[in-house]
Amino acid sequence: MANYILKRLWISLITILVLVTVVFFLVRLMPGDPFTSDKLTPEIRANLERYYGFDKPLIVQYFTYIKNLAQGDFGYSIKYVNQSVNKIIAESFPYSFDLGMRALSFSISLGLVLGIIAALNRGKILDFGCVIIAIIGTSVPDFIIGSLLQYFFGIKWGLFPVAQYHGISHTILPSIGLGFYTLALVSRLMRASMLEVIQQDYIKTAKSKGISKFRITYKHQVRNAIMPVITVLGPTVAAVLTGTFVIESIFTIPGMGKYYVQSVQNQDYSIILGMTVFYGIFLVFANFIVDILYGIVDPRIRITGK
Repeated sequence: MANYILKRLWISLITILVLVTVVFFLVRLMPGDPFTSDKLTPEIRANLERYYGFDKPLIVQYFTYIKNLAQGDFGYSIKYVNQSVNKIIAESFPYSFDLGMRALSFSISLGLVLGIIAALNRGKILDFGCVIIAIIGTSVPDFIIGSLLQYFFGIKWGLFPVAQYHGISHTILPSIGLGFYTLALVSRLMRASMLEVIQQDYIKTAKSKGISKFRITYKHQVRNAIMPVITVLGPTVAAVLTGTFVIESIFTIPGMGKYYVQSVQNQDYSIILGMTVFYGIFLVFANFIVDILYGIVDPRIRITGK
């Protein structure tokens, strides 16, 4: 198991380095630059480029950024004066993380339950109901789900607030809107995996031995069927925790999405690069954790180290 973990850790570090390199040079290839303005004289522009180190060769800028990144320094924003990218992330990420965790708790738990119920009631009304929810969740964009939740539960029925993020009641609608796709994905995967496991010979053997239905479902069916779900949890978790841009805009949540979108519009290299790298590290870390969980659930991986 130790060799397996070290191998995955090494792959994760290489992935992060490649990500940083690619994103750094792609950002520099964007049309225009942060100092494109009629109000800036050539002297002021030259001073700004010198201050932010843009007057140096690109390869020098790259190694300087790598050195600073190794020390945990994402640099300073170009548009937000005297604001470091670290500070902006530290202030905005808790909102995105809290929203993402609530959405994940709701979507994964309910998605697993719906998938299991659908598989155990194949061809019945409960199965059709779960399938319809999965179809809606995977086909309808989250901004439409969020807008419908705002209209019906916020404006028309007045059950929940439609904007801001100040209490538990403010988190319910955006959490559902953000997690609905994940709920549909998890329930669909769990249903398909459960149906495949149910047909296996060892399940039939367990039934013939008179083992209780609950024990067969929990110990044999669910445990084996959940493997494909665990496989997709890494990128899914990272996508939910960091991909809250649209929902944050709809519900006016002061998360990272607001800064990221504005940084692209303003061509703020520091924030674009810093947040992209932060998202990338988060995604790689989530995949690393899932790899470890996969090794724990499946003993064959621990033995082979693959």
